[in-house]
Amino acid sequence: MGHKNLFTQVLTSEAKAIERAALNFTDKTADQLVGLFEVLMTTGGSLVVSGVGKSGHIGTKIASTFSSLGLPSFFLHPTEAMHGDLGRVSKVDAILLISKSGTTEELLNLLPYLSIPKERIIALVGKVESPIAEKSGIVLDASVEKEACLNDLAPTTSTTVALALGDGMAVLWENIAGVSKEKFATFHPAGLLGKSLTLTVNRLMIPASECPQVDDKATLQDAIMAMTQKPVGMCAIVSDGLVKGILVEGDIRRAFAKSSDAIQKPIVEFMNTKPTTLLPTILAFEALKVMEDTNRPLSVLPIVTNGKFEGVLRLHDLFKAGFHSSRAK
Repeated sequence: MGHKNLFTQVLTSEAKAIERAALNFTDKTADQLVGLFEVLMTTGGSLVVSGVGKSGHIGTKIASTFSSLGLPSFFLHPTEAMHGDLGRVSKVDAILLISKSGTTEELLNLLPYLSIPKERIIALVGKVESPIAEKSGIVLDASVEKEACLNDLAPTTSTTVALALGDGMAVLWENIAGVSKEKFATFHPAGLLGKSLTLTVNRLMIPASECPQVDDKATLQDAIMAMTQKPVGMCAIVSDGLVKGILVEGDIRRAFAKSSDAIQKPIVEFMNTKPTTLLPTILAFEALKVMEDTNRPLSVLPIVTNGKFEGVLRLHDLFKAGFHSSRAK
């Protein structure tokens, strides 16, 4: 068999195994999981996940997925549990036991010491008629005909099916709990999605106190001096506490191209009196769209509230915060 065919055969066999697991999943099991999730929502219990070896690694990922969707979840190694970590488990929790054989000794040894009732014990097993399944209230059939491994030994197909069943459980929880994008973002404040839905302009802008400002009686030279002292790429022209216009570096170049003695002329001759402005409370993600979706992309914008100059937002600061340009190719 060619190398490409061997590689793709693994993917095909694992895909078929997942389809088989989908066919084995019943309405009864779905109802049991829904009931369990509703109980956890009411009691505030956590989902504990346990397994040994490769099943343990899959369990860690499943626990992480549930936590990211708002259900407190953690991985509990059965051996460590017997040496003190059982103190992390509460009687209002549920536990997911992952075992291909359904006979994993470490899990069977753990079961008698759990304060969790049978109806809140989930078995994700490769054999539905096994000791672990018998001691569980909910059983997920993760059986596979064979591993993708050439010797039918290394956990490959079986761990893929276990992971997929865990994802199915997590998405079912997401539906029951009504996890919205906004709610998801609260669990991922440092991720791009979290920033897109929570990070506002006032947390990224340069405050007015650190920005160059002149009044409307100033000359172009005054503005250039102010911009040299506080280089943010823009100067605000402020009078009686209100923004009258802005001056950017491009305006300065155009001023000198137009007049050789522009430096001594009033700033009002060169400033933009109708600049695009943003409120400090707008989402940074929305600000990025404003700055990039115009016919003339903007690298800097004044932040204004009721005419009052609040600060400056630079495109550079949005990129630095982790946002990506929609114009990048």
